[in-house]
Amino acid sequence: MDPPRPFRPPGPAAPAARGLRGLAGFSPRPPSPGPAQPRAASSPFPALFRGLGLDERPLERPLGRGGAGDRKAVAPPGPVQRQQQQQEEDKGAALAALPTRGQILWKGRGGALPTQPGRAAAAPAPCPPSPQPCPTPVPTPESPSAAARPTQGTKAVAKGATVPVGLNFVKIHCQNEAVYQYHVTFSPEVECKAARFAMLKEQRAVTGDVMAFDGSILFLPIQIPKVSLKAQRNSDGEEIFISIQMTKVLQPSSDLCIPFYNVVFRRVMKILNMSLVGRNFFEPAQATTLQKYSLHIWPGYAVSIGRKDGGLFLMVDAIHKIIRSESVLSVMQTIHSQSQRTFQDECTKQLVGSVVMTRYNNRTYRVDDIDWDKTPKDTFTLASGQEITFVDYYSKTHGITIRELDQPLLVHKPKEKQMPAGRRQLKMVLLVPELTFLTGLSDLRKNSRMLKEVTWEMIQSPQQHYQRLTHLLRRIRDTPDASRELEHWGLVLDTDIYRTQGRILPVERINLRHRSFLPAEELGWHREVTKEVPIAVISINSWLLIYPKRLQHLAKDLLAAMRSNCGAMGMQVGQPTVQELRDDRIETYIRAIQSSLGSQDKVQLLLCIIPGGRDDVYGAIKKLCCVQTPVPSQVINAQSLMGHPGKIRSVVQKVLLQINCKLGGQLWGVDIPLKQLMVVAMAIVPKSHLPFPAPLSLNPTSVPLSRSS
Repeated sequence: MDPPRPFRPPGPAAPAARGLRGLAGFSPRPPSPGPAQPRAASSPFPALFRGLGLDERPLERPLGRGGAGDRKAVAPPGPVQRQQQQQEEDKGAALAALPTRGQILWKGRGGALPTQPGRAAAAPAPCPPSPQPCPTPVPTPESPSAAARPTQGTKAVAKGATVPVGLNFVKIHCQNEAVYQYHVTFSPEVECKAARFAMLKEQRAVTGDVMAFDGSILFLPIQIPKVSLKAQRNSDGEEIFISIQMTKVLQPSSDLCIPFYNVVFRRVMKILNMSLVGRNFFEPAQATTLQKYSLHIWPGYAVSIGRKDGGLFLMVDAIHKIIRSESVLSVMQTIHSQSQRTFQDECTKQLVGSVVMTRYNNRTYRVDDIDWDKTPKDTFTLASGQEITFVDYYSKTHGITIRELDQPLLVHKPKEKQMPAGRRQLKMVLLVPELTFLTGLSDLRKNSRMLKEVTWEMIQSPQQHYQRLTHLLRRIRDTPDASRELEHWGLVLDTDIYRTQGRILPVERINLRHRSFLPAEELGWHREVTKEVPIAVISINSWLLIYPKRLQHLAKDLLAAMRSNCGAMGMQVGQPTVQELRDDRIETYIRAIQSSLGSQDKVQLLLCIIPGGRDDVYGAIKKLCCVQTPVPSQVINAQSLMGHPGKIRSVVQKVLLQINCKLGGQLWGVDIPLKQLMVVAMAIVPKSHLPFPAPLSLNPTSVPLSRSS
């Protein structure tokens, strides 16, 4: 096997684009001016806010923890500055920023920047779709620089080196003059939505070939007068009158058009022979197979149309989906061969809560239960009222022969949602394990080698990500039916992704109790905070340690590692109250925790060691310690404590840092020159970079946050 590829592409441009969902700047990163130098003590503002329109002025006392300020006198303000300071004082502002190139006024706490009512700043023209980076305009004395001219919905930023970046957005141009909305009524009423579609399609001589219809609302790119048409219902031959009346004339870029624009683009993706799985499209024919792990990796795209400051954009992201090649029935047979006495309990533990996919229709379902009393020989009721067995249904509908007739059925309970008139909500969906396949990676089968190989197949360099997005745009453009589908509605896609200017902000100084330092380029300072004393340290004197008896050796190693590593951090770890459990069942953990907390007056911390892959135990412990009996808690997976001593030491160091924070300690700080400021951080991990389904997907921004933010 080839050696694993690095997770980050080499070259100087990689750090500038980390976190931008795989897209990077399309020009090399500007060379660093050299090693960062400490700030001069004469400046009252740290580097983060220098150059943001905040001029230096005398301070009565330093601002923020660790903020520099030697209270040296600075040049007195000029007449203009004095006049503006007086105006701000008259208005009662808490802080007034003196103007530089772009004036920033701070109207008390939380005040927004002033804007003229009814007017918005003009957005600069977007860069042309070409592989060359966007040219940076050169400011002249008569015209302010680009940093001083904020675009609509953005704020001026004059800090950091500019770098051209590409977004996973594609500009959409609307060429039609308008989109016309009509209300459609059927008399007598037609309950079946499919019958409504069929009868309206027969009226193409009036409506034209291009339409978007949801059962009552009709969108057309052309204008037609109010009409009343006749149709015949195929089920009983009854004559139906169809009335079509225009209700609105919409701008082609209106928000009301976005829902059916997304429907139109779904048709485009189906024209390209892509399979819809959930809300995303995949290409099973281009799947990569890992035989020894029984995995298929499907490449695909997450697409949607939305409105941004610059107009309509197609948001497209290159993603992957992991499909197990062995069926759920094969997994159940493996469980049966390993534990026959507890077969049903083990199946419930491993399968309930997982997401499975049926290959005959490419739909995904969450397994909510297993019905051990039903088999494929049982019957169910079709929408027409006919009773049919599962064996006969799959044979007649999908041409599939079910071989194992005594297998239990998987239960999926759909979420409650508002159904159209005449349609009933399904209370339960029964699935045949032989025809369903697990998605993602189960916790029991995770190992470092498998994750490395899966990541090797899924990870993409910025250039590879860019090539996949442009390849999709070329396919749409070169496929006549796909491009024609968009042209019917006057939608034209740019030939390249959208490009803009990002900024590489300078690094900030990290302050510990006795020293400060500038982090390295990868923005990590774990080594420093584990060898130095944090700002505030909480000693652990009264705490509980709970673990199953079979993990006794790991508990001893953990306690020894905590005592050997706490000294460098300035922490003190006392002797815990230890309680061994006879097994690792949820009930055993809960009873032991409740008993221990009830027998002691004050407990600073509860530390539990749980077996690997037991999310149910973790959830039960956290619910008890966060909701029912509030107490700071730390839960450690036993698998993380297995391995060489260096790995265990690293895990214990991180655990001690977490415990210190949970008990109210402070690890490190940065210079913040403003009072009453709350910083909200967010860690964004691109879904396409994960070897398992991500619980949350966020739309990227032009300047992404680093993983260390």
